[in-house]
Amino acid sequence: MEELVGEDFYFVHFNRKPGVADAIMEENSSRFLRNLFRKNMLQLTSEPGMLMINLAEAAKPYGEPLMSNKELSVFISSFESSGFTGCINWYRNLDRNWHLMADLEPRINQPTLMIYGKRDQIPKSPNLKDFAPNLEVISLDCGHCIQQELPQETNQAILNWLRKQKT
Repeated sequence: MEELVGEDFYFVHFNRKPGVADAIMEENSSRFLRNLFRKNMLQLTSEPGMLMINLAEAAKPYGEPLMSNKELSVFISSFESSGFTGCINWYRNLDRNWHLMADLEPRINQPTLMIYGKRDQIPKSPNLKDFAPNLEVISLDCGHCIQQELPQETNQAILNWLRKQKT
C-alpha cells in the first residue's frame, strides 16, 4: 500500500507504528470523533501519516458539525466501548486481503450503485466501470461522510435506484 498511496498516508502510519494511533484516538475518543465528523473543513496539513492523530489532539474543531450532539453521542459511546483498533486493523489487513483475493476476478457483475460526494478529498475512480460494468454513479454535493451530511438525499438516491432495478 505504501507504494500505491505513499509513505505519508495515515494508514501506512497505522502499519509502521502499531498501537500508537489506537492509543491516542482512544484516549481522546470524544474529541477525535467531534473533530473528524465535520464538513467544510480547510485542507488540514500535518506531518506525514499524522492526520488522524492530529484530529485526536486538536483542541479546536474545524468546519461545521455533520450531525447533532445526540447523533454524535452514539458514535462516541460505541468507540469508547470498543476502541479504535478493530477499525484500524481493517487498514492494517489490506495487503493480506490483497494476497488472499489474488486469484479472484475483481469484478461486480450485479447492478451496482456508487454514491460519491462532490467535495470528497478522495477522488472518483476513473476506471470503476472496469470492475463494475453495471454501475450507476450518483454525485451529491457533500464530502466523504455522505450519509451523515445528506441523509435524506442519500436515502432518496438509493430508493430511486432500487425502483429502477425492479423495472
